[in-house]
Amino acid sequence: MTGALLQLPVFGLEAEPLVILIIAALAGGAFGAALGALPSFIFTGFVVFLGEGIAILEGTISDVEGIPSGDLATGITDVIGFGAVTGPHIAFAGGVAATAYAGKRYPEMEPAGWDYHFGKDILYAFGTKPDILAVGAIFGAIGMLFTQAMGELGFPTDNIALSVVATAFLARLVFGYPLVGKVGGSNILDMSPFEREEKRVSADGGTETNRLATEPWLPHQYKWSGVIAIGLVAGVLGGYIWLETGSIFLGYAISAMSLLFLNLGVEKIPVTHHISLLGAVGAVIAMPVIGSEPVVLLVAGVFGAISGLLGEVTQRMFYSHSGTHVDPPAMAIAIFMFVIGVLYLVGVLPNAGYLGL
Repeated sequence: MTGALLQLPVFGLEAEPLVILIIAALAGGAFGAALGALPSFIFTGFVVFLGEGIAILEGTISDVEGIPSGDLATGITDVIGFGAVTGPHIAFAGGVAATAYAGKRYPEMEPAGWDYHFGKDILYAFGTKPDILAVGAIFGAIGMLFTQAMGELGFPTDNIALSVVATAFLARLVFGYPLVGKVGGSNILDMSPFEREEKRVSADGGTETNRLATEPWLPHQYKWSGVIAIGLVAGVLGGYIWLETGSIFLGYAISAMSLLFLNLGVEKIPVTHHISLLGAVGAVIAMPVIGSEPVVLLVAGVFGAISGLLGEVTQRMFYSHSGTHVDPPAMAIAIFMFVIGVLYLVGVLPNAGYLGL
């Protein structure tokens, strides 16, 4: 029975390679729980930066006899950076699920000064605690299988991002959190309770708790004007990096690496990997249609701003009211790339960025 299941065409692999991937994903998910979700994602940035840098170098020297082209860079970016070691759908997702579990099982672990529900503390490294690592491992394997299956089915989006979102919602269901949570303001997008520092009322109907009624994903990056501004900036830079290097993911990697400073407590570091990535995609789509590099950069800025706004809308809907982390950048990437994928399939767009459609 097990053998038959592992050979299902939906995973696109024979039994043995799939078993290897499952074992590696179990370890990768536990690795994400041990380091913490955000630190593990910062490692994604460093590894992808290395892989893309080598790819650029290989492209530059590819005419030199005896030097292989492409294999090494592909291994670093795809197999390690977006694979079982630091792939966001495995390591980051494992860390997110482990944090959700710890938020319910070990509330006493919450660090002093953490204002939100502990289930959202994706900066927290759980070290060697076996049961928490086991949760990360299981969700890492689920994330890998989900991504593999959706890719094999040809679902037209970034299925790594989609998997990050799906496993985060699954963790809410498994560990008893509400899928959306109680809305503290006048509507689901209203962040004013946070600005007024209003507290959440307990389930008994009258007791005020120490937890904020509304918990925006980034207290320094939720106002619409600021989101648009950083979207334009990081989008243009993502497009420019693609124009100059040919790499769609180099800007994404730089954005991910910049989160090291956020993790270390430097205030007001913006989160931009969903912006720089879609800025690069905007440039890739616009170039064959427009052909003008200055205009292509403007398109990249617009794509970046749209992705930033998608991240903000989704954080207001699915992050700020419940008790665990559902990643707004992953939601933005999955939604935006789905739209791009569909528009490409119906013939509206000349390409689909990095989607292999």
